Amino acid sequence: MIVAGRPYEIERLAGTPERPIVRLSGCSSRTDVEALGGADLLVPAVLEDGEYWASDLVGCTVVDGSREVGVVTRMVALPSCEALEVGDLLIPMVRDAIRSIDVDARRIDVDMEFLG
Repeated sequence: MIVAGRPYEIERLAGTPERPIVRLSGCSSRTDVEALGGADLLVPAVLEDGEYWASDLVGCTVVDGSREVGVVTRMVALPSCEALEVGDLLIPMVRDAIRSIDVDARRIDVDMEFLG
């Protein structure tokens, strides 16, 4: 975690999600803590398996097996799921529609038969 531009480790987390109580490494006195009052707190997000940043998918080539479908131009938030915009197509980010995603290879394999 980064607080006021400096890295800290969380030593203890208590409270509630709405009002967390956090003990940071290197903050052993009230004076240490008060010095951080009002500072920006940045917590790096951790993605689970099967989760992706939209920016990682934009620009990926979309294929159906060996047939090229297009390139992802953006990710769209739909009421039921996220979808990839590929030209005029919206491809839902669901297991039945997407066979595989290889961010390193910049390639997404979809099932166009499922998509109709």
